[in-house]
Amino acid sequence: MTDPIAVCPDHGPHATAVCPRCGARGERLLGGRRRRRLSTFCSGALRHFPDDAGITLDEAGWTPLDALVDAVDRQYDWAGDREVRAVVATDPKGRFETRDAGDGAKIRAAYGHSVDVDLDRDREGDPDDGVPETLYHGTAARNLDAISDEGLRPMGRQEVHLSGDSETAASVGRRHADAESVVLAVDADGLAAAGFEIRTRGRETYTVARVPPRFLSRAGTT
Repeated sequence: MTDPIAVCPDHGPHATAVCPRCGARGERLLGGRRRRRLSTFCSGALRHFPDDAGITLDEAGWTPLDALVDAVDRQYDWAGDREVRAVVATDPKGRFETRDAGDGAKIRAAYGHSVDVDLDRDREGDPDDGVPETLYHGTAARNLDAISDEGLRPMGRQEVHLSGDSETAASVGRRHADAESVVLAVDADGLAAAGFEIRTRGRETYTVARVPPRFLSRAGTT
């Protein structure tokens, strides 16, 4: 279940029962269902269907925040600038990145693109910082034979997506499985030593071009 969003008059939006900074309940802005719908639309527009949403992404995936708000306005009569900013600010997985570009705020999806963008084109700092020695990938059990032969491949996205902990990977695997799902452990240290670039994306996600079978082992069943 998706938590609703409220707005503290002093500290902005929060998705907890009370403001984590001052304890105020704040004004309710979005219920859980609308928050989920709005987040899904914004993620899809920035990752998969910018043209259909009526926005344009630059080579690094950025678009003016106002353009995304206009797209949301056309889609929903109950959402606008305030709601979009609240969804972005409270996203638990860091799906979105924003910045002040001097000519206005810009936004992009932090990972998960099927459209062609280069997320590292203008990134500051080292995107490899803080990668754990072991990462995890959740998938449907029916995929194991193919993975044993070919390893992990992007399958419609630009890169393979990995999780920093097995619980998150298990949750991802269950979303993509109609029956049994499994969690695979990825030897991230070995992968990096073999020359594969692992990138930190958002708060809980890491990406790599592919993962050969020799770097994979079964971590559990969900």
